[in-house]
Amino acid sequence: MRPSQNSIPRALAAALLLCAPLALAAPAGADTPAPAPLTVEEQRLTGAVPQEILRRSGFDDVAPGFARALEHTGTPAQARQLATADGRRLWRRAVDRVQGRGPAGGDLSRDDDRPLYWARLGMTRALREWRPAFALDERRRTALIEAVERSSRGQDSIELPAGQQVKRVLITGFDPFELDDDARRSNPSGAAALALDGTTVDTPAGPARIEAAVFPVRWADFAAGTVERTLLPYFRPGPKRADLFTTISQGRPGRFDVERTNGAWRGGYPDNAGESRTETVPVPPDVPTVHPQPQWTTTSLPYAAITSANTGPFPVYDNTSVTEIPAGGTDPVVRPDGPTPGSTARGGGGGDYLSNEIAYRATLLRDAVGLRVPGGHLHTPVLQFGEGNADPAGGAVTDPEFVRNRLAITAQVRSVIRVAVGAAAG
Repeated sequence: MRPSQNSIPRALAAALLLCAPLALAAPAGADTPAPAPLTVEEQRLTGAVPQEILRRSGFDDVAPGFARALEHTGTPAQARQLATADGRRLWRRAVDRVQGRGPAGGDLSRDDDRPLYWARLGMTRALREWRPAFALDERRRTALIEAVERSSRGQDSIELPAGQQVKRVLITGFDPFELDDDARRSNPSGAAALALDGTTVDTPAGPARIEAAVFPVRWADFAAGTVERTLLPYFRPGPKRADLFTTISQGRPGRFDVERTNGAWRGGYPDNAGESRTETVPVPPDVPTVHPQPQWTTTSLPYAAITSANTGPFPVYDNTSVTEIPAGGTDPVVRPDGPTPGSTARGGGGGDYLSNEIAYRATLLRDAVGLRVPGGHLHTPVLQFGEGNADPAGGAVTDPEFVRNRLAITAQVRSVIRVAVGAAAG
């Protein structure tokens, strides 16, 4: 993921619904604080573009339905059960829509990842504004929000099969980002995750089952260990251990990149919450890691096979460049052929944003637990709107070229995985 790339207003009644609290007021328990302030992401939800995306996908019923169900919970345990169940239901609904199962719910193309993102924010907003009749302190409210976040991203429903008859592949994608610049943005890595989750592809090494999860574009969630806690059960020895993994994000225009090296540095670019972090990647104390913390980790994906294969319309590169402070130096230097001994990371091949960080965290965890399988990071092309639809001020939320490019990127991700599985087994 690299820091990169109006619509018809909704009907008045629907706009009023989104502008008003999503949960009806109820007598609050004595220890229930007032509703928490909305996050930066949740505040964007009332914009015309998110509303249109929700309406044209049929996902505009998610948050209101969840808010109504919350009003019928009588205990924190019931609320937690609802948050997890409805989060999983949203994930499954998004996967089913993208994969062509059930009604489309509207005229927005099925391959779109954005309805999931905006509907999830509607659910977390409903929880933040909810005033239950029983006591609910901020710690428990936060736990409910975290349950929605985890379950609606597929992070707790990964189902890699046991046995030797099928290869097990784990992939990850990201939310849309840079939405203050253009709220219409989609993230092709998230779209690929939805399209491939639970699917089986034929490879030269036999069938491969793909399971997927999506992650937020937020520094704080990564520092809290969301990546490691999601991946760890499938990195440890056992019958459902992954045979191959790749984190995926949006990268450079017109090309795929297999990122050779990942750096332990956060460059500070603002995330979806409007927050910045400039520091060494922090590793949570309760997850396995390597001591001392390395400045660099390296892909174990079969990059030579991937880059030489005909996987689709976009060229695929083996990206070996990094940005480092050489040993004994003080200023960053770009190295086209990887880091030099003793250097300090200032940017992996994937930069210094959260795509580099998820690659660093995943490969560091791989090394910490001794997982000896192919794994690394794949950058997709930037997903761009069609000619004449580039201006977010007056542009449409979708267009034929936008859809074609997203479908082409997803198809090539599938092809890259097929080649990687076959090469790893060969």
